[in-house]
Amino acid sequence: MITVILCTYNRDVALGKALESVAAQKVLDSVAWEVLVVDNNSKDQTRAVVEDFCRRYPGRFRYLFEPRPGKSYALNAGIREARGQVLAFIDDDVTAEPDWLQNLTFGLHSGEWAGAGGRILPPGDFSPPRWLSLKYRHWLGTLALFDLGTQPGNLTEPPFGTNMAYRREVFERYDAFRLDLGPRPDSEIRGEDTEFGARILAAGLRLRYEPAAVVHHPVPEHRLQKKYFLAWWFDKGRSDLREFGVPPNTSYFVAGIPLLLLRRSVTWALRWMFAVSPARRFFCNSRLRWLAGQIVETRRRRSPACLESPIVTKDPASPR
Repeated sequence: MITVILCTYNRDVALGKALESVAAQKVLDSVAWEVLVVDNNSKDQTRAVVEDFCRRYPGRFRYLFEPRPGKSYALNAGIREARGQVLAFIDDDVTAEPDWLQNLTFGLHSGEWAGAGGRILPPGDFSPPRWLSLKYRHWLGTLALFDLGTQPGNLTEPPFGTNMAYRREVFERYDAFRLDLGPRPDSEIRGEDTEFGARILAAGLRLRYEPAAVVHHPVPEHRLQKKYFLAWWFDKGRSDLREFGVPPNTSYFVAGIPLLLLRRSVTWALRWMFAVSPARRFFCNSRLRWLAGQIVETRRRRSPACLESPIVTKDPASPR
């Protein structure tokens, strides 16, 4: 059996569109599947939207309320309550192609693959501004896009959370999503999805890239603003520092900041100053913000208050 886990927070309008696309999935008759919608303490009409789908598709949709704010709490609650042996994940603001679920999960039933990830594409009319060059592929993460081409094969990097699937046993063996990562009302720090995928790859398990499993992610106007990109990369720097720690072989600190991070900041500042093209110049600026996020998080983690109260990274109610 497959469980599709969709976590949502205050997006009742977009949620309806996402659920319509999931309800329209074409899955083999021999494969049982369900959709578990985890409401992460929404204040809008989310529950009414989900209950409408429960009535229209009896036995297919289920509603789960998770009061603790934070996407990782919602994801882990969904894992605990899922009935499937294969768990597929999708977000509340995307639309899935009709064969998305079948293509994403078909390789996970035999046990050869521990997980899979598909393509996350923008709308067909998407046109980036001149300062945003998509040749810098890691910028796609800022827009929640993931596209490694049209050839299937091994994944050597983690898939994104809005289009990924794992065998349930993977969570039982390697824990669930970290609680200090993932967005919540007072923080936009992300990375709970990619950290988990990196953990699985580091354990030597195989993840499959399935380009035929496609979802379409909107690119709202506010995400095409420079201030959004810079804020996103600042939070990405904080997230990366939490996940990977200070750079390896760090021996020297200046005012509590690794000297290596300061050197890298100077390097990217010089590149930013001498960059000619708008896209290159803004890319250098975003790298500076990424490093600034790491520096701020380093100072925070070395503060007495943080040392006295370490971050909880495991949900006491996680599957393991």
